[in-house]
Amino acid sequence: MAARKSGTAAAGDRSLIARLRRPSGYPVPQALPAAVKDAIAGAPKPVRTRIEALLAAHEEARAVLAGVVAHSPFLTDLIRVDPARLAALLVAEPVEALARARAATVATVGAATDEAEVMAALRRLRAETALTVALADIGGVFDLATVTGELTATADAALSAAVDFLAREGVSARKLKKSAAEGGGVGLGYTVLAMGKHGARELNYSSDVDLIVLYDPEIAPLAKDVEAAPFFVRMTQRLVRLIQERTGEGYVARVDLRLRPDPASTPAALSVEAALAYYEREGATWERAAYIKARPVAGDLDLGHDFLKQLAPFVWRRALDYAAIADVHAMKQDIHAFRGHEAIAVEGHNVKLGRGGIREIEFFAQTQQLIAGGRDPRLRTPRTLEALAVLAQTGWIGAAARDELSEAYHFLRRVEHRLQMVADAQTHSLPEDGETLAGFARFMGYEDRAAFAQALVQRLSRVQDHYSKLFEDAPPRAAVEGRLEFPEKADDRETLATLHRLGYAEPKVASATVRGWLAGEPRALRPDGAREELEAVVPLLVDALARGGAPDAGLNAADRFFREMPTAQPLLAALRHNPDLVRLLATILGTAPRLGEMLAHRPSLLDALLDPAFFGALPDEPELAARLAADLAQAEDEEDRLDRARRFRQECHVLIGVRILSGTLPAARAGEAFARLADVLIRSLEEAAMARFREAHGTLPGAELAVLAMGKLGGREMTAGSDLDLIVLYDFDAEHPESDGPRPLYGGQYFARLTQRIVSALTTPTNAGQLYEVDLRLRPSGRSGPVATSLPRFKVYQAEEAWTWEHMALTRARVVAASPGFRSRVEAAIAQVLAGTHETRRLAADIVDMRGAIADEKGDDDPWDLKYARGGLIDIEFIAQYLVLAYAAQEPRIIDTSTLRVVEAAQRVGILDAQDGQLLADACRLLHDLTQVLRLALTGPFKPSEASPALRRLLARAGAMPDFSTLEARLFETQQAVRATFERLLHAEPKRRRRRA
Repeated sequence: MAARKSGTAAAGDRSLIARLRRPSGYPVPQALPAAVKDAIAGAPKPVRTRIEALLAAHEEARAVLAGVVAHSPFLTDLIRVDPARLAALLVAEPVEALARARAATVATVGAATDEAEVMAALRRLRAETALTVALADIGGVFDLATVTGELTATADAALSAAVDFLAREGVSARKLKKSAAEGGGVGLGYTVLAMGKHGARELNYSSDVDLIVLYDPEIAPLAKDVEAAPFFVRMTQRLVRLIQERTGEGYVARVDLRLRPDPASTPAALSVEAALAYYEREGATWERAAYIKARPVAGDLDLGHDFLKQLAPFVWRRALDYAAIADVHAMKQDIHAFRGHEAIAVEGHNVKLGRGGIREIEFFAQTQQLIAGGRDPRLRTPRTLEALAVLAQTGWIGAAARDELSEAYHFLRRVEHRLQMVADAQTHSLPEDGETLAGFARFMGYEDRAAFAQALVQRLSRVQDHYSKLFEDAPPRAAVEGRLEFPEKADDRETLATLHRLGYAEPKVASATVRGWLAGEPRALRPDGAREELEAVVPLLVDALARGGAPDAGLNAADRFFREMPTAQPLLAALRHNPDLVRLLATILGTAPRLGEMLAHRPSLLDALLDPAFFGALPDEPELAARLAADLAQAEDEEDRLDRARRFRQECHVLIGVRILSGTLPAARAGEAFARLADVLIRSLEEAAMARFREAHGTLPGAELAVLAMGKLGGREMTAGSDLDLIVLYDFDAEHPESDGPRPLYGGQYFARLTQRIVSALTTPTNAGQLYEVDLRLRPSGRSGPVATSLPRFKVYQAEEAWTWEHMALTRARVVAASPGFRSRVEAAIAQVLAGTHETRRLAADIVDMRGAIADEKGDDDPWDLKYARGGLIDIEFIAQYLVLAYAAQEPRIIDTSTLRVVEAAQRVGILDAQDGQLLADACRLLHDLTQVLRLALTGPFKPSEASPALRRLLARAGAMPDFSTLEARLFETQQAVRATFERLLHAEPKRRRRRA
């Protein structure tokens, strides 16, 4: 909620504390809260007394500080580390104070001869900026332009000072001539371009800085025999280290170099000539859009400006760019195809990338700038709000669109900044659980979750409405140029030529395939009505398959699809009236053959995509269980029941899979959805199997049984191809060990047979296929012992016999099916193991040994083997499991079966520092996002050189990257960083940080 207007400070007092005004939802504490007192408790007495006196005299400032310590661990730590800094900034004019701090830092770095001194000075500047901007933002002293401008100015100063320091070092090392240390970068031949929000002076609170680094060997003052490329690449790597590396004083900013040309295969710094050649040869529309915001910020600024001047014809086309209209319209369709209807879930919503978010406002402005900016220089502003204003001024958008989008932009950026202030994390997603979201709503100044949600959804809906109308009057993707006709008797010559132009390598084969469809060769296409519908759909389908980049393979997949279908007419009618559905089908056939096969057998599943409810909230567990129960209730016999369960699973898998491919379901939600489905099926079939088993064998006195989910199922990280790792535990009255049925069984034999029945219900193939593969090897007896284990035996085994890897596996154990009482007993037994004493050095050594053994067996040198690669999912999972076993005894809040939630909890309570926590969480999300797509698309390993362009684009979108090369660069860098973190955390015992409440 926006802060109230500041009012009039006392007699011209421009100090921060006099101007702070509480957001309207913040209460005014009558006395200084205990949490604020605790934050300044370590200050010298004069400083502490000064802060207490200031806050006692300014109740609005007291309310702001109370809100900060209640909701932001990061800002509270900044206060606790240096209370004197807080005392000084409260009595200063904030803009002037920040300008002085930047000037002092530049002077300090300019006089420094030691890298450590430079890093310390830059990090102190960043900390002062972070605290000052946060308080001024929350307290209504800074508007959005000032907030982003001050954050950007600090980033600019840090980068410029760091480059100047490195140039001086180059001179000292006799790699550069003396002139390189003079003139503040003039003539250095090395320039740093800020891109994205940094280039536009719109940095968010915990933003990465997106940089492109260029050099010109013709003007660089290199010493004799110094090669430009290796020297400037090393200089860039050191620049990244100066800015990004976390020390005891924090860091300045995370540096992202992935916007450079072809980042997966090019060095960190490129020559100007190579960059210009790339953009002239193959620059993409998204790269044109990126350069709207480009700005030189460090090093040789003249070189940077000259480069951008040379690049201007690439970015800004002189004529009205009607080709760009079609291109950006296609971008819009690709980025937001099948994004759903009106429903917007607040919990977990990404205010940057989600529907109605910041990215849509930026895209709304940038695409229109690209179209007309070459003709009208007024449209070339890099700043989003200025662009909206100029677009309205020049008649491209209406005043209402400008006003509503601008207001929404202010609101969403404020939400984004508050999210990042909580823990200094580069996050854009709202909390997923209601309690945490309610706390965040209060941090925003709202009374409760409902009030905040109403304000948020109102803005998101407005943005979505304007965004959906973008180019709505533009023609759809151009119809295929040339004829596409498929007569029954022979190929049409002009059609063959059209197919060739579309990219079909074997036009005659393609033509014969389509003519076979129209002749009714596939059984599903024989009815006259089906062929009539198909004739209307064929041109769009042929074109859509070609746009996937592998036309012949896509057409072959479509042929298999039609030949496996039992009936096609209802589907073809839906395709005829919904062109987007044709494009989605082409995407599925071109990228996810496993999903295509399921659809072929149940084409009616595509109808669900036309239902607005499909893109709303996923069904929760009670709803899913009710649907399954209603379906199984209609079963005629046991075989029909198993068939129905398998069809139910297939249907749900298809709907989840389509949402993954369409970008409406992030990996974390997808993993939970697959696991929720498995939970419901396990419970249903377990109950049915137990009922039938009791009819034959009766019951045991005191009999209890629990099914434990392990592995991916336990962590709710399942994919379309996951099997079920299960453990079955039981207990009974040992004094009465025989069952009372017609065919009695004795003790453990009873539960072994019952377990076999349950596993059989889950695994036996029927006419509808197999439900799941089930793996019981994680049970205490392993492969050879009983399939079910008694709870007392399980406790003894875990306490006295289990290996480290078995305790690691137990960190993901989750009870899926059990009576409430027995569930509690099993969960208590698991918690006792996890919270037991584990000697950390031995634990770390065991995990490192195990990781090495897995690498020996599976290999770890293929970065696209996302699970086993160095820095892949196994490394992250092992770190999370180590943290649980090492620290759960003293910090039980970190216990969770989800790898991501363990990492987030460990960061929240201070076991992981912010940088490690952010890295591991981001890496976990990325690897899970990519894994979900690959498991849908492929049954074997992913080989980039053999992948279709459609799949490569799909992976880039899943990783939120503009193209596949940028995605690979991000993946490789992330894996390197994860591996380094794994080795650091597990080869040396992590230092325990201060625990946070």
